[in-house]
Amino acid sequence: AVLYAAVTIAIVVWLTISLTAQLDERLERALAFESAAQQRGDQLATGIPPVAVPPADGGLVPPGLPFGRERAFWFIATDGTVSSIREDLPLPVAYHGVTSPQTILIEGSEVRVAGQSVEDGHVVVGESVDPVNDARTSVILGLLAIAPVLLLAVFLGSLTVGRRVATPIERARQRQLAFTADASHELRTPLSVIEANASLALAAERDTAWYRHAFERVQAESNRMRRLVEELLWLARFDAMQRPPQHEPVDLGVLVDQAADRFAAPAEARSLSLEVRHEASAATLSAPPEWLDQLVGVLLDNACRYSPVGGSVLVGVSTADRRIVLTVDDSGPGIPEDRRGRVFDRFHRDSSEPGGAGLGLAIADAIVRATSGRWHIGTSPQGGARMSVSWPVTGGGQGGS
Repeated sequence: AVLYAAVTIAIVVWLTISLTAQLDERLERALAFESAAQQRGDQLATGIPPVAVPPADGGLVPPGLPFGRERAFWFIATDGTVSSIREDLPLPVAYHGVTSPQTILIEGSEVRVAGQSVEDGHVVVGESVDPVNDARTSVILGLLAIAPVLLLAVFLGSLTVGRRVATPIERARQRQLAFTADASHELRTPLSVIEANASLALAAERDTAWYRHAFERVQAESNRMRRLVEELLWLARFDAMQRPPQHEPVDLGVLVDQAADRFAAPAEARSLSLEVRHEASAATLSAPPEWLDQLVGVLLDNACRYSPVGGSVLVGVSTADRRIVLTVDDSGPGIPEDRRGRVFDRFHRDSSEPGGAGLGLAIADAIVRATSGRWHIGTSPQGGARMSVSWPVTGGGQGGS
């Protein structure tokens, strides 16, 4: 509103100055014409110009009224006698000697006057300022009529843009609140178990077997809480990160072999068959190595945890359609098609298997999105879940089978 008012004032001032300047130009031409008429000896009050002189706005000057009815002419002789073709507009004595253009009040009307000395006296030409005032009034009324519509449009536009901009912020706030609530709940459970076992241990003397069993429960819950805190810290650092770590060429096949070596012992403890197949001779990605290692670790951990005892886990690296593909198959219960859209939600779990908090796949999804990857969830040949991620081939990363 303030800006619109300032623009309105500027327009009105510019219009007034422009129209007044045009009026002054017409007055100067009228003075030149009248001065020439006086030098020819014409009588101002009754004389008719000997020739038709084109006025400023084109056409011919009507005989007897050289410059139209909106103008007035006064000739002040050296003896003080005033002659005029507009008897209804007597020129005040104070302006008989006016030269430069100025606006005066005559009989309640604003008139712009200018004068020039001639051989036998002084010529003054005047023109009504009403056309300037009318134009200014019309512009002001027009701008005032437009103002409510324009301000309403600006307000509604600002409101729409503001709400659209604020929507993702509000969603992020809601996700943060839900994340905090879920994290508190997940941390409260192991803490409650630890606290309960400590209270029971202090309440009465018990046998060695009971204490051993209690410490095993405390250790399990402590490990679970430690893992949860590490995952929460990773996600917090990832969300607050302003720029990703340094990207490096990473051979995905080598990284998968290293991850499989780490999970060999957990797989053996559950009698799982852990197999790695490389269908690409070279599969190089440009990404932070620690991120890809975390991603492979999450997928292998989930596959080993949800596969039944004696089951199998197959990890594969291949290339297809100029994309590098990482595939992890397991023989677990699989992921129903109607639940696949929620597996990457934080703290979402579709299984009652112990040890997880529902953050692993959320971390994996964050890594995949940050490295321009693409997910595909399906059913493995072993009947369990197939978690597949593909990336565009970079450099010489496409290899043969």
